[in-house]
Amino acid sequence: MTSKKTDTSKLDKILAEQRIYNAQREKGYREQALKLYPWICGRCTREFTRVNLRELTVHHVDHNHDNNPIDGSNWELLCIYCHDQEHEKFVNFVQYGSGSDSASSPATFNPFADLKEKMRNKTDQ
Repeated sequence: MTSKKTDTSKLDKILAEQRIYNAQREKGYREQALKLYPWICGRCTREFTRVNLRELTVHHVDHNHDNNPIDGSNWELLCIYCHDQEHEKFVNFVQYGSGSDSASSPATFNPFADLKEKMRNKTDQ
């Protein structure tokens, strides 16, 4: 029973150390990005102030959180909603691929192709 308790305490210690490391790393590039870029979401163009700045996140364009060049070329500021969408797109890409290897053709159906004719016929009746 003490072995299980020891394993749990080791896990708790490792998780706590990882959280501290992530927070320190994030603080470094987040602060830099907030100094480099205007406080505007790069997708929806929502503007931020000090009051709601916590909702503005730093997105790593290449999805590598260890790639933090000083010039900020791998960062973009996104609101929490757009950031979630961006990561969801990446997860879908990893899981399902780009779809470019399948022979899919663009949609060709045009629901309004005969609209003028259909409107003319309807008024004639």
